[in-house]
Amino acid sequence: MAVMSRKLGRAVLAGLLLLVGSEARQSKVLAQEREATRQVKWRVPPDYPELARRMNLTGRVRVEVVVAADGRVTFTHPLGGHPLLVQAAETAVKKWKFAPASEATRQVVEVEFAGRDAH
Repeated sequence: MAVMSRKLGRAVLAGLLLLVGSEARQSKVLAQEREATRQVKWRVPPDYPELARRMNLTGRVRVEVVVAADGRVTFTHPLGGHPLLVQAAETAVKKWKFAPASEATRQVVEVEFAGRDAH
């Protein structure tokens, strides 16, 4: 029983060390990205999903983006919005261009879907 307990303790300790190391690496990456609001230079409107159009669905989708120093969107993560609209919003935002900066930044953008047109 004591041997099993020691093995279990070692496995738990190894798991915790792996988790802490992973979080430390993630924190380092996040620390390199400043939270900022950069001006959008080129905005691509989303394609309005056909099902959402037929349902006359409107609303906003919030998307977290990481923007490289040169203004390209390198990462997106949906934060909120109707599930039928999220994919179209993310696809469009990945094509946006932002003003250049000295380093990568992270910010939240909103994509609005209104009536038959998306904004």
